[in-house]
Amino acid sequence: MKNTFMILVLSLLFMSCKQEIKPADIAKLNGYWEIEKVVFDKGEDKVYGMNENFDYFQIKGTIGTRTKVMAQLDGTFLTTDTFENVSVRFTDKGTFLDYKTDYAKWSEELISISDETFVVKNNQNKEYHYIKAGPINILNDGKETK
Repeated sequence: MKNTFMILVLSLLFMSCKQEIKPADIAKLNGYWEIEKVVFDKGEDKVYGMNENFDYFQIKGTIGTRTKVMAQLDGTFLTTDTFENVSVRFTDKGTFLDYKTDYAKWSEELISISDETFVVKNNQNKEYHYIKAGPINILNDGKETK
């Protein structure tokens, strides 16, 4: 009986720690993001230092795209025509980002989101921790970056 009570308390604590993501939160995904770290299913981390590649999300409502872009020395981003269609799906089990290309479909669970960070988990239980990225003007050419 004591073990059952302890399991119940721990379950409630675990469930209460998960952020409830609302439809209004999805707009926070728009912009440039870089992977800060990946947490593997056994708990080990892979921390990323300086990233060349970023993910650019552009989502309106629950539909949008994710494009891989590359930071340039003048603070701009180089992009290609390659992108992934993204749709946001809300269920009683969580919020999911469903990706689709001509070649594949996959989903990631959106674990948490704020103005500066977000975390997703894929079907291999890898958590990807993103931080908001902005332009970096290494050339210091006096031009303002956007």
